Amino acid sequence: MSIETIADLIEAVRRETQSEAFPIDEPVYRRAGRDPIDPILFGGSLEAPVAIVGRDLGKDEVAAGQPLIGAGGRLVRLGLLAAHGEPVERSRVKDPLSLQGALAYALLTNTVPYKPPGNKAYAESVRRRFRPFLARLLTDFWRGDQIITLGTEAFQWFEPYGRPDEFSGLGRTDARFDSVFSCQIPTASGSPRHVLVHPLPHPSPLNRRWYSRFPEMLANRLADILKGP
Repeated sequence: MSIETIADLIEAVRRETQSEAFPIDEPVYRRAGRDPIDPILFGGSLEAPVAIVGRDLGKDEVAAGQPLIGAGGRLVRLGLLAAHGEPVERSRVKDPLSLQGALAYALLTNTVPYKPPGNKAYAESVRRRFRPFLARLLTDFWRGDQIITLGTEAFQWFEPYGRPDEFSGLGRTDARFDSVFSCQIPTASGSPRHVLVHPLPHPSPLNRRWYSRFPEMLANRLADILKGP
């Protein structure tokens, strides 16, 4: 099908989902009153200079119909608001509505716009199926060029578009969290779109090594991005 609008893109994702079965946590969708084949492709602003890319959805994201609104996502939203001079009291962090203002400052999306059963990462074959749609979102509809990735899978999604030596070397070390990776994502018209990828650890509370450090790491990334060249 021809993809001219963001609605066309979402419908194309839906059709791909119907074309061949793959695991989706259907009970979570049913409890939320949502059709499991309807993608939650993105949230936030297509005009924002920053995109934040995670792995896939959790139950809170399905319930809200937005990416990055669970425990880790709230840390991201807090960081976005603070970076733009709109800090939120910690006592209000558990109220997702108190963090909706963050949607003005970033595009929020995932490598796969569905929730896997048991929160297990989707197989590479599934991410490969949905790769063209995320690439189209980032190149044809989003206007920014700075991307923060959350966790290993989201960072590795960009590997085909970067320098192989950087991703296989620096990109496999903790030094990646202080580095920026230049990537060229092909577009539907054929000319590549240049983006800069800033990897961060996943902000899940289960990520004990990095969770306590994540807010500061995100703040540093956003400060560097927003100050410009």
